[in-house]
Amino acid sequence: MQRRDFIKRLAGSGVLIATSALPVWADEEENAVPDVFAKRGQYERLSLCYATVRIGATKPFSLLHISDTHLTAAYDHEDEKKLRLRESRSLTFGGHQEEALRDSLQWARQHVDYVLHTGDLIDWQSEANFDLVRKYFGESVFGTMGNHEFSTDMWLSEPKEERNEAYKDNTRAILQDVYPFDVCFQSQVVNGVNFITFDDVYGYVTNKQVELFLREKEKGLPIVLCMHVPFFTPDIWRATCRFWKGKGPMTSGEEPQATGDYRTQQEDAMTREFIQYLRSEPLLRCILAGHEHLSFEDQFSPTCREYLVAGNFLFHGREVMFL
Repeated sequence: MQRRDFIKRLAGSGVLIATSALPVWADEEENAVPDVFAKRGQYERLSLCYATVRIGATKPFSLLHISDTHLTAAYDHEDEKKLRLRESRSLTFGGHQEEALRDSLQWARQHVDYVLHTGDLIDWQSEANFDLVRKYFGESVFGTMGNHEFSTDMWLSEPKEERNEAYKDNTRAILQDVYPFDVCFQSQVVNGVNFITFDDVYGYVTNKQVELFLREKEKGLPIVLCMHVPFFTPDIWRATCRFWKGKGPMTSGEEPQATGDYRTQQEDAMTREFIQYLRSEPLLRCILAGHEHLSFEDQFSPTCREYLVAGNFLFHGREVMFL
């Protein structure tokens, strides 16, 4: 995509999908009760947490923040790698991911104004997964990429997946055709609040993204930054390590050694300087992220609180009210 076309598309794109644009399913009208906990309420298997962000909106509004649905569909005619992944990864994520997404969107239509999905909607690229993206979001605009969006066949792929822009360029155009939003960077003003999303799926940010962010800052509006990989604070990193690696109480108080995306954020000069700048940017008021499959919140800066939401494949989500 040429830079001129990119900027033109950016100006006309959005971030949040309005719940009025979500599809309506027939069984919703019948108040269908899920098989799981069938004698409970329709949405009680959703695990929702809540947050209120006092950001100076011109009119209060709310959104459902979900992330990491990890759809694992593949058609029978797709190649052997896709079918192997369908079997193994459906076991990994429980096999109820589409139900979780559908429940979440049905709940959102009745309770909030917008939906934001911060990546890993699909677990890898397949015709069936792409069709599910189109089914549930149509031409509407929402969300961000996750690292799994760029994965062709996960560990089965040849050549092996690399964590850089060149690797993403292999399928970026395909993803742009499937997903109804700009996969690199986008912004949308809602009731005086500037929602900015960008692709940070391997932990780093690019020079172009920083330039576009600084351009958005010139609007002088409070900013909500939406992305897949969180900008780690010591406490977010400690919670991540405890969730994924910890055995027994983590009581020393010491910060675990940085690895993976956190290490990238410390070692990549552009990303490190951008995060340092953001910590002193008063217009940044909220960060919404996923990726780690846990719900956690921490103070990112004096003016900004950061919220991670756990995996939607486990029916998790967070309602965020902006005042």
